[in-house]
Amino acid sequence: MTKLTDCDRVRLSTGHEVTLPLVTEATVAGAMLPARYDVAASLLPDGLTPVRATARRAAVVLLCVEYHRIGDDAMAPYDEFAVMIPATTAGWRPPLLPLLTRAAGSYVWSLPVTTEPARALGDEIWGYPKTVADITHRDNATRRETTVVEDGDRVATVGIDWPRTWERRETLESYAVREGQLERTPIEFQGKLGATPLSGRVDVDPGDHERADTLRSLELGSRSLLRFSLEGRITYGAGRPVER
Repeated sequence: MTKLTDCDRVRLSTGHEVTLPLVTEATVAGAMLPARYDVAASLLPDGLTPVRATARRAAVVLLCVEYHRIGDDAMAPYDEFAVMIPATTAGWRPPLLPLLTRAAGSYVWSLPVTTEPARALGDEIWGYPKTVADITHRDNATRRETTVVEDGDRVATVGIDWPRTWERRETLESYAVREGQLERTPIEFQGKLGATPLSGRVDVDPGDHERADTLRSLELGSRSLLRFSLEGRITYGAGRPVER
């Protein structure tokens, strides 16, 4: 396995070069929704357990992201749509406790992006399951609506109202499998962050793509556990192996 560390400069298969940690600038609308626990668990690799939203429900995070800058303009800006499952390596824990105590990360189950360099970036450095798709964001003063079309079929249309924002910094971790090894990646958000708990201002409309069937099977709740946004900087460190 090729070990990557912070301060490494990496050349991608597309010829683009980036330096870790990778600093990006983006605008993000996101939501955490309750989901069927058994379906969420089936999407995780060995070593991860879903975070419970309630005694019987897991949580799923949807992110609608517009990147404005990648590193030192290492590649053209691109858009992405992430479906992530908050998870822990520690097994069963009371509902939401791993999130409240920062003892959880989010496993990246699906990550369509709009360019091939963006796909190579996520796949080759972090093992993110990126695919190339058409992604359209429609923004206004109150809401972002994102439509994802892949292989000619619509994956989903997601609408998320913008919450009120304030300047702050947050850190979290993502999980992915790279070269057969489960890794965790440190991520820092800094800028105008907003968050509103228990909000109904989120709409998810799965399409006819095969991954839309999985979104339907998750039975995502109509009321979000958390609706959030970011306008600012996202920094991705090098992935680190998770000891099982």
